[in-house]
This record gives sequence, C-alpha cells and structure tokens, in this order.
Amino acid sequence: VQLQASGGGLVQAGGSLRLSCAASGRTFSNYAMGWFRQAPGKEREFVAAITRSGGGTYYANSGGRFTISRDNAKNTVFLQMNSLKPEDTAVYYCAARLGFAGDTAQAMAQSSMNYWGKGTLVTVSS
Repeated sequence: VQLQASGGGLVQAGGSLRLSCAASGRTFSNYAMGWFRQAPGKEREFVAAITRSGGGTYYANSGGRFTISRDNAKNTVFLQMNSLKPEDTAVYYCAARLGFAGDTAQAMAQSSMNYWGKGTLVTVSS
C-alpha cells in the first residue's frame, strides 16, 4: 500500500485542519488505518485509528478535538482536527495495518504497522 498524506499547514491556535491520506496499490478496505504524529525532539505517538469498515475508532487523549473517518470508495482516510493547540504541532503520518476478524481500533495503538506514508507538517501558532 502506498500512502500519501496531505492537508497540513500553518494554522492559528483554535483553528482547524483536515488531513487526508490517499491509499493505492492494495485493497484499502482490508486495512485498518491510523494517524500518528511526531513533534520536534519527541518520539512518534499514536493519534487515532479506525477499523476496516469504519465502524470502530479509537483516540489518544485528544479531548474530543480530533475525528478520524474513512471513505473506502475513495481509498482515503481523514483526520479532522479542531481547536488546535500549539502542542499539536508535529509531522502527522498515516499508517495501515492489515485487518483481521475481531480487530479493534484500540489494537492499532500498540500494533506494528505494515505501511507508512510520508508525513504532512502541521504547525499551530500561538
């Protein structure tokens, strides 16, 4: 699976951004999808995940500000980010992991991903 993230940019605190990740090369609906981020000087961390069908989602502690969704017809996963804070500044990566029966979005937080996309930079100014 090739993954291409987009939608990052510079936004003021309190603003919103919608990240997109377009997938190609394999059957998108076979993969659970996740968003991760890496801030300067920090390790990469889990942000959100969604199951193959989109019926299950799981979030790191974002205070309800982020929403992950997917459109299997368009082979795309999204991350809507609202009420952005300067501490949300990071490179955001999308990732895919082959799903399986009984899979959960929560498992993505501790799973090894099969594929990673190149990141998109989000900068939140104060």
